[in-house]
Amino acid sequence: MFLDKRFIGLLTSRPLHKFLYKITLPHTVFSPQPKAVVIIDDEKSYGDLLSQLLIDNLDCPVLTYSNPQEALEALPHVNVGVVVTDFFMPDLNGVQFIRRAAPHLPNVAFIMITGHPLKLSDEPFDDIPALKAVVAKPFKWSKLCELVLEHWPDADSLPKAST
Repeated sequence: MFLDKRFIGLLTSRPLHKFLYKITLPHTVFSPQPKAVVIIDDEKSYGDLLSQLLIDNLDCPVLTYSNPQEALEALPHVNVGVVVTDFFMPDLNGVQFIRRAAPHLPNVAFIMITGHPLKLSDEPFDDIPALKAVVAKPFKWSKLCELVLEHWPDADSLPKAST
């Protein structure tokens, strides 16, 4: 076990045996990372723009990926609040991405953005309960913020919107 030197002064210990000690760490050392919005869009500049708009208007971390496969690999290590994914991407489209990611992210809502004429009621989406909204491009950033807040998984960690 390795300990970060910054936390050594916060440790308390007591001997249990000649070479065995019980070490107690304060709860704050292991506080969980805050829930984040995750954006997946193969157009890096568009994903970065959405990320910046959300960062400027919601009090929560935002992670952006331009490669859906990299996002799939990273998601198990992220405390996800809501996922926003583009529909039309090479190699793995938004529907395929959601079908692979959703089983590993229970209670996480997915929002799909698209430049194509798709609706949530369309056939390919009826078997994806995690998909909560389909938003047509172009859209106002405030609409995306509203959807993120509407589908946030719990009130305790709900981000505050900037005024």
